[in-house]
Amino acid sequence: MDTVALPFLNPAADSLEGVGSKPTTEALSRRARQRRQIQGMIGISYVIDGFLLVIYAQIGAIPAIIGPAFAGCGLLTVACNIALSESGFTERFKDHYFATQQVLVSMTIMLAFAYVAPEVGVMFLCTLFVAFNFSSLRSTPMQTAIVWTITALGLAALFLLTDKPISIPHGTSMERFATMSVFVLGIGRCMSLGIFSNSLRQSLYAKSLALKEAYKRIEELAELDELTGSLNRRCIMRMLEEEIARAHRTGSCCSIALIDLDWFKRINDTYGHPTGDEVLRTFGITVFANIRNIDRFGRFGGEEFLLLLPETPRGTAARILDRLRAIIAELDWSAFSPGMQVTISAGTATLRPDETPDAILARADRALYQAKAQGRNRIISA
Repeated sequence: MDTVALPFLNPAADSLEGVGSKPTTEALSRRARQRRQIQGMIGISYVIDGFLLVIYAQIGAIPAIIGPAFAGCGLLTVACNIALSESGFTERFKDHYFATQQVLVSMTIMLAFAYVAPEVGVMFLCTLFVAFNFSSLRSTPMQTAIVWTITALGLAALFLLTDKPISIPHGTSMERFATMSVFVLGIGRCMSLGIFSNSLRQSLYAKSLALKEAYKRIEELAELDELTGSLNRRCIMRMLEEEIARAHRTGSCCSIALIDLDWFKRINDTYGHPTGDEVLRTFGITVFANIRNIDRFGRFGGEEFLLLLPETPRGTAARILDRLRAIIAELDWSAFSPGMQVTISAGTATLRPDETPDAILARADRALYQAKAQGRNRIISA
């Protein structure tokens, strides 16, 4: 049921299959298969009603031709719909299920047979409810209003412009049994549509949760550097601006550090870029494991990283960075390649009154340059 319910009961999601391009061959094949399944259910419904009409005919309530004629008309419409579907004609339309067109044809058949065989007219009217409910699951509000209006006009013509006695056969026990079957099977089909619809709600709820998780993951990926797991440059710069604005507003202190992996190009050239990537990834993990929850760490570019240290004065920032420097230097980098050593240099700067993000970054960058000039593997405070 789910393979039919999801696209049939969700026109919005179904229409997204071809957004920006034509539907794929797989999508077209799936749609055709779903249409065949739906037409199969409609065909079975006509056969059930035809069988009930045969019962009525056997007990003399209606002519014998009514049952086969009704089932034949219904199955003919099913065959036409399948032919249109298999030829690809229905794919030219937004509603490739032709739900509105099908219910209008069904309505015409029901009202016509209610006119021809009014002795069992209640059966056709019950089936009309099933057809209308089936259509409303797929139709837009406008289409539903149109179908309801046309149906109302058809019923008005049947009841007000004719004197046909729309009856409920109940004179004999067999007639009462047949009429009971009409109601039981009609209610059963309506309940099936309810189950059909409920399966959609449950599936859509589950998919909405999965979609929220996917969006959350997309947002995370949009803010993170794929290699190191740190914030990307755009995100860390935005956070720098926000933190500086907050510090100016509250009068709190704020420090930053520009960190550079020493001789990283030499590592790539000597040990290869895959090893260099592992070095960057290990460095990122190590930093994350040794900073506070309020700190923010992002990749500034290449092997250069920016660390935001909110509510951190100059001396504390220098001690934090020197501790990180020592931890990085003491890691067993030989696990990646024998004899490998990795160190970092950093320049720290503490926010001044009314200082801009570009200004504090420039001071941290000059301090980093001094650290490199003085032999690397050291921390310099601006």
